[in-house]
Amino acid sequence: MNSRSLSFRLVTWYAGLLTVVFVLLGALTLLFLRNYLEANLLDIQARRARQIADTLLAAVPRTGEGALARQVEELYSPEANDRLIRITRGDGHVVYASQRPKDNNFDPGQVPLPSWSRSGEFSRKALLPGGALLVAALPYTPAGGSERYLVEVGVSNSPTEGTLRQVLLMMAIGLPVALGVAVMGGFVLVRRALRPVEQLGRKAEEITQHNLSERLPVVQTGDELERLSISLNHMISRLEGSIESSKQFVADASHELRTPLTVLRGELEALAQDGQLRSQTRESLGSMLEEVDRLAEVVEGLLALSRLDAGESRAHWVRFDLAELAASTADQMSLLAEDKSIRVVCEAAADVIVEGDQARMKQVVVNLLDNAIKYTPNGGKVRLKITREGTDALLEIADEGIGIPQQALPHVFKRFYRVDGSRSREQGGAGLGLSIVESICSAHGAQVEVTSIPGKGSLFRIRQSLANNSTVHAPP
Repeated sequence: MNSRSLSFRLVTWYAGLLTVVFVLLGALTLLFLRNYLEANLLDIQARRARQIADTLLAAVPRTGEGALARQVEELYSPEANDRLIRITRGDGHVVYASQRPKDNNFDPGQVPLPSWSRSGEFSRKALLPGGALLVAALPYTPAGGSERYLVEVGVSNSPTEGTLRQVLLMMAIGLPVALGVAVMGGFVLVRRALRPVEQLGRKAEEITQHNLSERLPVVQTGDELERLSISLNHMISRLEGSIESSKQFVADASHELRTPLTVLRGELEALAQDGQLRSQTRESLGSMLEEVDRLAEVVEGLLALSRLDAGESRAHWVRFDLAELAASTADQMSLLAEDKSIRVVCEAAADVIVEGDQARMKQVVVNLLDNAIKYTPNGGKVRLKITREGTDALLEIADEGIGIPQQALPHVFKRFYRVDGSRSREQGGAGLGLSIVESICSAHGAQVEVTSIPGKGSLFRIRQSLANNSTVHAPP
């Protein structure tokens, strides 16, 4: 997963927040459970201390302190029940103290005597080498007696600690599992929540200048996503109107310029045939005719691009053999190459069947071969290769020309872009040939790319899907 994606960051924040919440909840649970268990144990010991005071110490004025120890042993058996029972007189004399319990969790002799400053019932936690001891203490003065006693009843905190350790172990196992389940659920929810955004993104990638009439799916959620999809559709509508206006202007201007240029060429040619003209004037007319031809070529290129943008190529969709088309075109272009002593080598596989506008695809081959021949020095070689690669048809045109600088490669398919404006102008280029190639390939769902090494040549590669056995159809 991309660590910079929105879904990853949301899930990370969600997991971090859940971790903090679970840890805090676990800590609070352990703290509450500890306090609850200790308070419960102390309450039990306090009730037992009150019971000893009300039943045994109350009878001391009549029975004496000598019978107290025997009565405690008979009624409460502190050693057998792992308890501490200690009765201390007001002068500090210990009247009774239980012995070491059978589980040896604590030594009663190490339990310090409490302070007599408190008058009411109180509790404390005595820290011993074997663990903590929870002790409830009750100051008591028997009715009719003059002596004051302190009754202490205590129990080891080991069972409570054992219970807390078990709970902590269960939390250590359960919380990561719960966190993992929660994070997975959160990931699913985040992906489901962002699915409309992904759909908008995929649909936006499919919309180009050739299908601006399509719109993004409107998410019926009544929230920001719905408003975003509606706003984007409005933006696409405005772009469609603007681009259609520009295309219509280019098409109208190109169409309107054809007739004046044709008339201008005819007038100039007629004027050039006048025998009374001076040689200098005749040269000027020849130069003007060349500029008119170049301008006519630009107008024809713009008109071709406007027709491609309008979807003209889809109207003549047929199944044809790309290898046969390229081979026949190479034979025709070889006449142009012979003027520069350039060899055109064609390697064509058999039955490379594709679907599309045959005339437009021939224009692609013509434009690429014309460029290759134009920029290859005399005596060089141009190679044309058509092969099948998986489910694609691959057309490659390589030359041994001057090449294209690396910084210019991303721009060669832009309209009116020329690597060297002065040199291209001398050779008749207007910067529209490769733009037409790219537009035709785009209309056919084909991909065109170029690689070049300055001084060694360029390679243009076109990849188009082979035709299947279904009925021939134009792409939407």
